Amino acid sequence: MASILDEYEDSLHRSASVQQSRASVGIPHSGYVNARLEKETPIFNKQRIDFAPPEKINSLVVSSNQLCMSLGKDTLLRIDLGKPDEPNQVELGRKDEARVYKMFLDHTGSHLLIALNTSECLYLNRSVQKVRALSRWKGHLIESVGWNKFLGSETNTGPILVGTAQGQIYEAEISVSEGSLFSTNPDQYFRQVYTLEEESGPAPVCCLEIERGLEGKFFIIATTRKRLFQFVGKVPEGTEQQGFSSIFALHADHLPSFREFPANLGFSEIAFYTPKLRSNPRSFAWMMGNGVLYGTLDYSRPDSILSDERVWVYPADIDITVNKPISIVLTQFHFLLLLPDRVKAVCTLNGQVVFQDPFLEKFGLLTRMIKDPTVQQIWIHTEKVVFRYHVQRESRDVWKMYMNMNKFDLAKEYCKDRPECLDIVLAKEAEHCFQNKRYLDSAKCYALTQNYFEEIALKFIEAKQEEALMEFLIKKLSNLKPSEKTQTTLLTTWLTELYLNWLGILEGDSSQRNLYLDTREKFRTFLSSPKNKDCLFNNRASIYELLASHGDTEHMVYFAVIMQDYERVVAHHCQHDEYDEALNVLSRHRDEKLFYKFSPVLIQHIPKKVVDAWISMGSRLDARNLIPALVNYSQSASTQQINEAIRYMEFCVYQLEETQQAIHNYLLSLYALCRPDSLLSYLEQAGTNPNRIHYDLKYALRLCAEHGHHHACVHIYKVMELYEEAVDLALQVDVDLAKSCADLPEDDEELRKKLWLKIARHVVQEEKDVKKAMACLSSCALLKIEDVLPFFPDFVTIDHFKEAICNSLEDYNKHIEELKREMEEATQSAKRIREDIQEMRNKYGSVEPQEKCAACDFPLLNRPFYLFLCGHMFHYDCLLQAVFPNLPAYKQAKLEDLQKKLAATSQPSKSHHRAKDADTISLGKGQQSREQIKADIDDIVAAECVYCGELMIRSIDKPFIDPQKYEEEMQSWL
Repeated sequence: MASILDEYEDSLHRSASVQQSRASVGIPHSGYVNARLEKETPIFNKQRIDFAPPEKINSLVVSSNQLCMSLGKDTLLRIDLGKPDEPNQVELGRKDEARVYKMFLDHTGSHLLIALNTSECLYLNRSVQKVRALSRWKGHLIESVGWNKFLGSETNTGPILVGTAQGQIYEAEISVSEGSLFSTNPDQYFRQVYTLEEESGPAPVCCLEIERGLEGKFFIIATTRKRLFQFVGKVPEGTEQQGFSSIFALHADHLPSFREFPANLGFSEIAFYTPKLRSNPRSFAWMMGNGVLYGTLDYSRPDSILSDERVWVYPADIDITVNKPISIVLTQFHFLLLLPDRVKAVCTLNGQVVFQDPFLEKFGLLTRMIKDPTVQQIWIHTEKVVFRYHVQRESRDVWKMYMNMNKFDLAKEYCKDRPECLDIVLAKEAEHCFQNKRYLDSAKCYALTQNYFEEIALKFIEAKQEEALMEFLIKKLSNLKPSEKTQTTLLTTWLTELYLNWLGILEGDSSQRNLYLDTREKFRTFLSSPKNKDCLFNNRASIYELLASHGDTEHMVYFAVIMQDYERVVAHHCQHDEYDEALNVLSRHRDEKLFYKFSPVLIQHIPKKVVDAWISMGSRLDARNLIPALVNYSQSASTQQINEAIRYMEFCVYQLEETQQAIHNYLLSLYALCRPDSLLSYLEQAGTNPNRIHYDLKYALRLCAEHGHHHACVHIYKVMELYEEAVDLALQVDVDLAKSCADLPEDDEELRKKLWLKIARHVVQEEKDVKKAMACLSSCALLKIEDVLPFFPDFVTIDHFKEAICNSLEDYNKHIEELKREMEEATQSAKRIREDIQEMRNKYGSVEPQEKCAACDFPLLNRPFYLFLCGHMFHYDCLLQAVFPNLPAYKQAKLEDLQKKLAATSQPSKSHHRAKDADTISLGKGQQSREQIKADIDDIVAAECVYCGELMIRSIDKPFIDPQKYEEEMQSWL
């Protein structure tokens, strides 16, 4: 194990050197460069609004990007922050000394309530310019308003709750429409539903909030200076417009649940945080005398919506008697406290001040801080200046806090996009798990970090936690890149050794049987993992050595199967005499090469099953490669076992129709050895055509002769057309067999006669059976009694041949009569031929003067011509031109020679007498006369009519136009 670790260290030496160089310059050893190229902007980025109010600012509210500001005594300024350059100024129209006490703006930014210090209330809708007085509200100093976020609209507030300085909670509704703005009061109703009290009596209602939970349940939160009340109840579906009086009625006889704290600021304020894309707040922060009560809102709880509450005391520099906080705002992870001269941001996770922003004295004392819930912007104002805070990447350092709180899952959630931070969290979590002896969890985390591999591995080795070490290596292996082949190889080998060690320990302990089975399953999963397949395959030799060194043959076979190294699997089974298992592997994977290699071993022990497997493989196996196995087997096996070899060879010959000579020869040898009856049937089935026989005839003949199978030898002689040898051998077996052989050379009567004479000689001389000899004469027409007589001894009486001799004499007489008849017929034929010749000499035809040549269509009598019996007439030259191309080459040559001779005899002569003398002289010299030459030419040219004879029939497949002249002919037609 140590050597593998050393090798892995060497493979990581280069990357480790780089990490050490980073550490030497202050870079964390995790391998990530944790540096910021630019100064990071603060979470709360303050911006002063470029606005100089003409009068001092009394109050400011913001919601849905709508800002309303009270200036001086009688002015109200409205600004749509989407169009900041178009402010809208409204006059309150008050002539008395009334001042704005508080302003309340609903979540839509449409409804503005203006509470005056004279216990009056004004209303202004975003769509109108005129402020309306709410007459029903007169006499009440308004401290808080709970807006209805579920039924409110731009023209109607729906049922809302109003808290007064005297502790009463009223339910009201304000509705405005274009037809009623100037004729009716906007307040629909204003009725008291509850009174909040502290131990000293009614207390001002500092805050009101309405939230809706599951299944129509509503939660109403109301605060006084020291108490936080919760009202919980259901509003029947369809009756929401009737208000919340039914919920308060449930608590008419008893106080609702509340939280109370001893100290007070003289007021309290509650803030809520609503995430984006959600309608309900997720957390709250209540600023009161003892600090800030922070918690989450759980809408599934039956009686109280508040959950996970904790009190964060104020920072040490806040003295509620001197500089008590004025306002509070809640964000996702912080609450901001407004002090007279500064803003403090406290983390809700650990209560630590993470941000402090002092304000200059020239701006005056800070008056109020509010947050626009829709755009998450925070607004602060003094009497002279307005500031705005943008919240940017608030969660950037949250992971640290969660990590320090050992809430690692949350820490990882908030740094999943920052790998350098995630690495720190994982390292801290791994160390925490290790210290708490949760070694497996620690290994999983360590595997995901960039910490030095060797440090972590040694850490688990020193703690003797092999299981955790294996988990670490497995996770590390799964995180390696495909290019990191060296590390992959080392980890795979190390894990294999660890698994084998662990299995070896567990296998000997019967009490750990379940753990052993579980570990074995994990090891097999590791070996069969597709991700490790390539590495294991490339290093299978090393894995085999490890398995062999541990003596784990079970997993060696399992690994060989995974690697598809079936040769090793089969060899293992054969070595352990598990021949059936070996054959099952061969049959399952159907590898031809493995069949060839292991068949010689398997057939010695399970011949029938092996042959069945061969047959199931069909044509995929080449039977020639299996013959050596069969030969070795058949030489040492019994006849019954040889039958298995014959069964497979018959399958190849008759089912697969193999034509290989070696296969047929081997089958012949098996038949000759064990099945002589099947031998002859096989030879007869193979036929007698040597070109269609697939066995070696000479080998077969020698084989059959060695084993004394004479019938088979006779058949082979017949196939080889060695009829004399066939008859000679057949006579040793059966005369009838010899007779069948003697009739085979049908085209060679002389040979047939010779063969039958052999049979006759054998019958006479060997068997001395005269009757059988006479039977031979009747079986072969070629034999005569005189051919057979020399074979008989001299003392044989003629009585034995009387009948045969008489038959022979009768045959001779018949032959003589037949010859006479043929001679008479020949005489008559000669006579008729002479008469026909004489008749032809006297035959003639008439030609009219207007007759024309059938070939050129010119008058016939102008030149020498031929007249045929069919009536066609041709000029001599026209007929010669038509016939010559169709004559055979030798006749063309003869015709040309005759024409030359005829031209030589046509030389001009001085007188007819001289010509006659020349003819006489030529005849005297034995040369052909002119008339004879013409006759020879006529025999060639005019042998038949060119239109009616065989010449025309032979030319029927010739084209009308000569292919060589086709192009020329085609052009002539264009």
